[in-house]
Amino acid sequence: MSHSYAFVDATPAAQFRPFSEHAVEDISSHLNPLLADVFALYLKTKNFHWHRFGPQFRDCHLLLEEQGERIFGITDAIAERVRMIGGTTLHSINDIARLQRLAGNEVPVVPPQQMLAELRADNLRLAAFMLSAHATCEKHQDVATASLLENWIADAQRRAWSLAAANR
Repeated sequence: MSHSYAFVDATPAAQFRPFSEHAVEDISSHLNPLLADVFALYLKTKNFHWHRFGPQFRDCHLLLEEQGERIFGITDAIAERVRMIGGTTLHSINDIARLQRLAGNEVPVVPPQQMLAELRADNLRLAAFMLSAHATCEKHQDVATASLLENWIADAQRRAWSLAAANR
């Protein structure tokens, strides 16, 4: 069964939305895959947190724990922005799997340096996806979502920088 996550919400709260149906569809079509990517990156970060081994175990274990918490922390805000503008958002893990662009890692044993390199690359890709969503929000004058995205882009870039530094 296929779902569209860019349609306009008909709930009473949606009647107050300041955006056209086209704007809601356009913004939602960027934010929902972004939300799926954030969930995918969260799980990958936790996977590597749980399975980290080797030198600097404790430091990297704690770094990945902190990063996982920060990543998970934006999921609610992304979904709520979609709802606030009058869109609908993800309903299930199947929606995440269908919309995510960031790959997971199911390899049983991943070398520690590869873990950090993968997460760095994923955070940079996430920042690029956020930048694309930001451009769409600016196009529709959704300054509130654009502002959130600016902070999240900076956070993703900071995580990538930390991962690169930890991998030296």
